[in-house]
Amino acid sequence: DLLGQEAVVQTLANALTAGTFGQAYLFSGLRGVGKTSVARLLAKAVNCAEGPTAEPCGECVSCREITDGASIDVIEMDAATHTGVDNVRDLQDLLRYRPTRDRYRVMIVDEVHMLSKGAFNALLKTIEEPPPYLVWVFATTERAKVPDTILSRCQQLEFRPVSTDLIRGRLQAIAESDGFSLSPSAAVAIAGAAEGSVRDALSLLDQLRAFAADEVDDTAVA
Repeated sequence: DLLGQEAVVQTLANALTAGTFGQAYLFSGLRGVGKTSVARLLAKAVNCAEGPTAEPCGECVSCREITDGASIDVIEMDAATHTGVDNVRDLQDLLRYRPTRDRYRVMIVDEVHMLSKGAFNALLKTIEEPPPYLVWVFATTERAKVPDTILSRCQQLEFRPVSTDLIRGRLQAIAESDGFSLSPSAAVAIAGAAEGSVRDALSLLDQLRAFAADEVDDTAVA
């Protein structure tokens, strides 16, 4: 269900098909363009009952639990609120154990550039010599703040701003699916205001629906 990011999709799909996917990835790019979503999709891809596969089924227990945020083998950490070395050490204690059920334990660290220097140093060993059942996925909006020692040990994928036309199409599809009115010109205006961020576009659409009572037109946008 990812919008755009064809180069990222092709790179990961090829690696999964060939069985050559990495154990540490760094996803960088503008907010709201799919970094964390792709991290969860990758977790499904490597742990799906049909996998590892570039087309996770979405129906098996592992896929459903990852969708619901209930998988005990896929762990997400927001580095903006867990910045210290103690937080990383707590994670490392967990990593000593094999996954409870799935093939891989997938560690997703959002806004990784917010980690302290000590926390980055604590991460290095685990990234350099990860156990065979571990996959790291780091996401950041500010790649320049991630130390070179971390960058050099990750496969780096850059997420591009999503085109206005793709965002417009998605907004209109949502309006049709959810049964509310969204004029074509209003969809274009919302997509343009989002400046390449799908999340920002969806937030604007939610605000406008609340304001305009499900009749989102040019007047409501203005």
